[in-house]
Amino acid sequence: MSEAHILIVEDEESYRDTLKYLLSREGFTVSTADTGTRGVEVFEREGADLVLLDLMLPGMSGTEVFRTIRERSDVPIIMVTAKDEQVDKIIGLELGADDYVTKPYSGRELVARVRSVLRRSAAAYDALSDEPERVTVAGITIDPERLTIVRDGETTSLPPKEFGLLLLLAQNAGRVLPRQMIIDRVWGADYYGDTKTLDVHIKRLRARIEANPHKPQLIQTVRGVGYTLEPPA
Repeated sequence: MSEAHILIVEDEESYRDTLKYLLSREGFTVSTADTGTRGVEVFEREGADLVLLDLMLPGMSGTEVFRTIRERSDVPIIMVTAKDEQVDKIIGLELGADDYVTKPYSGRELVARVRSVLRRSAAAYDALSDEPERVTVAGITIDPERLTIVRDGETTSLPPKEFGLLLLLAQNAGRVLPRQMIIDRVWGADYYGDTKTLDVHIKRLRARIEANPHKPQLIQTVRGVGYTLEPPA
């Protein structure tokens, strides 16, 4: 984990330099960008194992950067902002951020959060790797080795967390899975972020596999409990 690559997208030089120093001292490889546009360019060129993303950026906002990266990758993202207003926390977490930190923050706390998010991400990937057998449900073949699904002869790659959600639901087709159980299995038992991120990932998954995501036929919400994958009769 110490060799993980961290991308910092932060327009304030003092914060950016401090973060780079702290994380480099901990053994991480660190790249930086001072604008949202440059952040996307660096991510597309170099990739990253985790992104520290300031919400308030000039030009291309942190929200836009988040959505752009999410279209390409399921890389863990920690949102960072100077504001401590509830609306900003809601924005960050409803986007599907893995964690949320407000300025000023302690260096020790931030490093601990980075390590925790990376640990959860690695655990989720390992959990998928431990399931080598393909699963077929509702005409969808799920391949854990390749993180792909095959439907109507078409192969589609999924980001790890969306894939983990689909695999878990498919392995338990017809059963209602409680929200907390899903979070524990896909995000890890030590996940302490907002549970709304689960709803965000379910929404993305429905957009990929449902004929009409607004009227889902496969992934059903059980109000007050969780979700279930109901194969067509």
